[in-house]
Amino acid sequence: MPAKKKPLVIVTRTLPAVIETRLRELFDARLNEDDHPMTPAELAEAVREADVLVPTVTDRIDSAVLSHAGPNLKLIASFGTGVDHIDVQVAMSRGITVTNTPGVLTDDTADMTMALILAVPRRLAEGFEVLKQGEWAGWSPTWMLGRRITGKRLGILGMGRIGQAVARRARAFGMQIHYHDRRRLPATIEEALEATYWESLDQMLARVDIVSVNCPHTPATYHLLSARRLKLLKKDAYIVNTARGEVIDEAALIRMIEAGDLAGAALDVFENEPEVNPRLIKLARAGRIVILPHMGSATLEGRLDMGEKVIVNIKSFIDGHRPPDRVLLSML
Repeated sequence: MPAKKKPLVIVTRTLPAVIETRLRELFDARLNEDDHPMTPAELAEAVREADVLVPTVTDRIDSAVLSHAGPNLKLIASFGTGVDHIDVQVAMSRGITVTNTPGVLTDDTADMTMALILAVPRRLAEGFEVLKQGEWAGWSPTWMLGRRITGKRLGILGMGRIGQAVARRARAFGMQIHYHDRRRLPATIEEALEATYWESLDQMLARVDIVSVNCPHTPATYHLLSARRLKLLKKDAYIVNTARGEVIDEAALIRMIEAGDLAGAALDVFENEPEVNPRLIKLARAGRIVILPHMGSATLEGRLDMGEKVIVNIKSFIDGHRPPDRVLLSML
């Protein structure tokens, strides 16, 4: 009896070698050996041919791409937590299941968030730049003064896994935790985190010293931090974003920092990635903000865990079982 044909799994970007090896062992895996970002035409060809597509957050799997989906495409097993790059509703209407890789990047992203919460008020990037340029003349009592974070109010926007992990870390630094989310946490979790819930985002923003953006990008959260809401912040407040750039009105944020209406920001994500607004780069060079190239989840351990989740989701689906990380419209 002939062996059952392996499903064609097309992977859009280069993944860790051990993950790619396992994909080749289990499936007919077509890899992206030079790690180039696939064009819309290449993505359209991939969905036309594949039984399973494994995209990442850099691949826009929208309705235009999905209109080319062949009859064999039944699963999009995304390598990443967010699914804002996929038109999930259109995929489901075409009978395509979508999965992601939640939970495995919580600590990595929370660690980076905490690092940025420290970096901006304490002016770490500025200090490094002074040494890099050979401009340090020695210690002085009044030079390079930053702001203490102990006792400051941290407003967390989005209190899911990552938001709660950020809260635990911030509590260890003596910060007071405030949060806004569409759903209030159970009382037991609130008590453990010593967190204050604000049903009104506007009211929370007006009272906190640092805002940490930890919510997903959905139609409901696009420009959730609008120009109007940004103006509610105190002039000595800071914003940290390790979630998605689209949650903040980036142009309004830039105007406020340039005008001195906001103390600063630390951004790991941008509204038009991979493009970065030149005005943000100018502010970073002037030491007004800290910017990073979307590396909040970039640990070897995290990427391996993500790859293993992708494999489990594909294997479960191919074997006729419900994938453990299936995305539902109610989750968006």
